[in-house]
Amino acid sequence: MDKMIAYCGLTCTGCAAFLATQQDDDSQRAQVAEMWAKEFGAQYKPGDINCDGCLSEDGRHISHWDMCEIRACAQGKGVENCAHCDDYACEKLGALFATGHEARATLDEIRASL
Repeated sequence: MDKMIAYCGLTCTGCAAFLATQQDDDSQRAQVAEMWAKEFGAQYKPGDINCDGCLSEDGRHISHWDMCEIRACAQGKGVENCAHCDDYACEKLGALFATGHEARATLDEIRASL
């Protein structure tokens, strides 16, 4: 499977929700729901864990997909991901980058290769 990088720099194809969905594995969905409930302090059920990746328009998506400001902005600007944006790294990315995810390193690497 090719690596799918979301607009924000997260690697969809490495995400536990994406992997559980692609493998149609209910036990993995349950594990992800439990992990995310603890990590994000929100209620998740195994049935909530279905995602075909942020770049997929017609697939299954995690609930916040349609509310993501980063995704909406990148689509509006017609960029492949935020590394391709003239305004990189904007404050929309700030909260994500502050969490320590690999997203910033991924986008920085892509940007360096442009």
